[in-house]
Amino acid sequence: MKIAVIGGTGLIGSQVVRILNAEGHEAVPHSPSTGLDLLSGAGLAEALEGADVVINLTNSPTFDDASPAFFRTTMDNLLAAAEAAGVGHAVVLSIVGAELVPDLVYYRAKVLQEDILKAGPIPYSVVRVTQFFEFIGSVLKWTADDKTVRLPSTLIQPMAAAEVARAVADVSVGSPLMGTRSYAGPEVFALDELGRLTLAAQGDQREVVTDNTAGMFAAAKGDALIAKEGTVIEKTSYREWLAR
Repeated sequence: MKIAVIGGTGLIGSQVVRILNAEGHEAVPHSPSTGLDLLSGAGLAEALEGADVVINLTNSPTFDDASPAFFRTTMDNLLAAAEAAGVGHAVVLSIVGAELVPDLVYYRAKVLQEDILKAGPIPYSVVRVTQFFEFIGSVLKWTADDKTVRLPSTLIQPMAAAEVARAVADVSVGSPLMGTRSYAGPEVFALDELGRLTLAAQGDQREVVTDNTAGMFAAAKGDALIAKEGTVIEKTSYREWLAR
């Protein structure tokens, strides 16, 4: 099976490519570094030539008001090119609970991306996942100074990027779901608690201050970002991942 992996040189995409090729498929990474520009459509026809499946792992360069336009333009371009190339399955990576956080424009943009895919001409699958372990360090930096890290007590259920990649790869070689499959890590944390655990593991002496207005995740209320019924629960715990 030939699979075009758009965003195939990033954190998830590079792992998806390795997994699929190791299993005997022809997974080809595409990104700006390989000459593909989803916003203009340059290189799309070449990237999708002969592809049975296209996986879209691209992300908006910003989390602000520009993100909806990014996802609308790139999805319109991708689906038009995929239809012209006769691609039989389009896969998009999205976020568990995105529709439950309407105050975050980026999450609204991801829901828009899903809706465009569902309304498009290509049989599809949406893979929804929770936050990656690998991004926790960046989340801590958003509201940190030399002495403190301010974090909300937002509940999250993070998972390892390797398991995200495995999920995407598995769905991509199956029949189109014509729906959504969700994945989450095995543990629920309050984000401020997770921050304390992370800093302690790194020997970082800064204090975590609970601030329910701090950072992007302050907009997520209650169990919005937690696994819902039917979610596939992965195995790797955060402490296991930290220990590696």
